[in-house]
Amino acid sequence: MRISAKGRYGLAAMIYLASGFEGQRFITVTSISEELDISKIYLEQVFSSFKKAGLVESAKGAGGGYRLLLPPDKVTVYDILSATEQTLFEKAKEFPGSRAKNIDRAIRETVVEAVDRAVADKLKSVTVYDLASAAEKYGTQDNIMFYI
Repeated sequence: MRISAKGRYGLAAMIYLASGFEGQRFITVTSISEELDISKIYLEQVFSSFKKAGLVESAKGAGGGYRLLLPPDKVTVYDILSATEQTLFEKAKEFPGSRAKNIDRAIRETVVEAVDRAVADKLKSVTVYDLASAAEKYGTQDNIMFYI
């Protein structure tokens, strides 16, 4: 499976937003952009998609920015990628011609749809909280020093 830059940046931004969820504070796109080294303009597009999908809310002015609408353990990777990836589960075109319809159906139902379901189920089972916890764990591991 291939996730676009928009999807990866969206996942990273949502993990960053999860860090501010406890206080329900708004986080500016500028601070996310600087922390994650992602273009501010590109992040604005990502957050526009998130807002349309009902994943975040925004506030303008001093103290404004974006914040999660739901707790991090209620927002899934599926939710995020559905907002950012237009072709996540794009249906493949059928084989042309009437003779190949049975082959097309066999491939589609036996392989393609089964894989799509498995991927969707996995994406629905991983939350922003899970990703934030993993990121924190991996960050801690990277900072461990071993002395001999």
